[in-house]
Amino acid sequence: MSQARHHWPIRLSSKRADLPRTAAHRRAAGPLAAGLPVLPVLIVSAIVIVDLAGGAGMICLPLLVAGPALAATTNGPRGVLCVGLLAVVLGAVLGASGGVPARELAAVLSALLAVTGASALASALRGRRERVLAAVRTVAEAAQHALLQPVPETVGPFQVAVRYSAAAAEARIGGDLYALVSTPHGVRLIVGDVRGKGLPAVGTAALVLGVFREAAYDEPDLLAVVGRIERSLARNLGPDDFVTAVVAGYPGTGRLEVVNCGHAPPLMISASGEVKAVEADDPAPPLGLRALSGQAPRLQVLPFADGDQLLLYTDGVTEARDHAREFYPLAEGVARHACDEPARTLTALHDELLAHVGGRLHDDAALLLLRKETVAEPVFAQSRSEAGPQAATRSAQRVTPPAWTRMP
Repeated sequence: MSQARHHWPIRLSSKRADLPRTAAHRRAAGPLAAGLPVLPVLIVSAIVIVDLAGGAGMICLPLLVAGPALAATTNGPRGVLCVGLLAVVLGAVLGASGGVPARELAAVLSALLAVTGASALASALRGRRERVLAAVRTVAEAAQHALLQPVPETVGPFQVAVRYSAAAAEARIGGDLYALVSTPHGVRLIVGDVRGKGLPAVGTAALVLGVFREAAYDEPDLLAVVGRIERSLARNLGPDDFVTAVVAGYPGTGRLEVVNCGHAPPLMISASGEVKAVEADDPAPPLGLRALSGQAPRLQVLPFADGDQLLLYTDGVTEARDHAREFYPLAEGVARHACDEPARTLTALHDELLAHVGGRLHDDAALLLLRKETVAEPVFAQSRSEAGPQAATRSAQRVTPPAWTRMP
């Protein structure tokens, strides 16, 4: 038979990525989002009220510069000019009615106009920087989608969920990597962590993912996939660079193949809820360091029955500390939140992880959960009224297993 039978269909999530908010959306969100200088106007009004109530005269007039100065931090140049002109007009009225000498009033109003102009210029420069930052973030998001492609909700007999958080939240991307592909040799996946951070780590992650996606389709042996990644990294990485990773595969025979290259051990969650770390029998060095140690990774074969789950993660999860410098207890968290819906399990774990660290991770963190769906038992019983060749044919049709359970 053709090996293509193991190239299982996948179903992508129906959730769409958040799109950039347009100006119309910002206007619909409220006055502040639309750029109206509400708070600066309120401050100017409060200063005027204090001046009128206390008769402070010249003492309060210089405080009017707070209006355009604040508007520069929250509004565009037009809003700053509006607040500044309002402050100048009110200052002139208050100075004239309060008997402020003309020379002193002119000096105050000139200073107010100068602050307004400088604030408008600062607002224009701030707006330009924000537009540049928005363009950079758009490029970063595109790079993230190109490297960390969306993982399907279901592939073959599996339910899948992923949660990823980059330590540099503004960049939206980091050195952690993951991928899951359906191949002629079964479902294969990788979760890894690149040494270092920043653009060099992103480049290495792109290299690993590109080689993995190519080799996962070509190589029937999972160790051969790891070997191709190792050879590619040996040619392209520096002497001090490496990648820790777990590569796993499900060839469709009720067993799971795992190759651990210096990475944190995955967690196996049985259908009964027991959580157990999958420790490597013979630990192998990280990818890129095999030439130094001369030690090759070995293949672990694990039983993987209906209802079992496998959680792969990076050290940004297990090394996350709270205010007391305590590490996040991942195994305990999995035992608390494990359920039949991987997406719900990871959402609960991710929320608990953020609460543990106080809302902001200091390292990239990735979680990938794979659950083998429970397959309904085939119906073998016949009714008494069924007899003869037609009944046998109907019975055979009922017990035919799903396509993804048939071996080539």
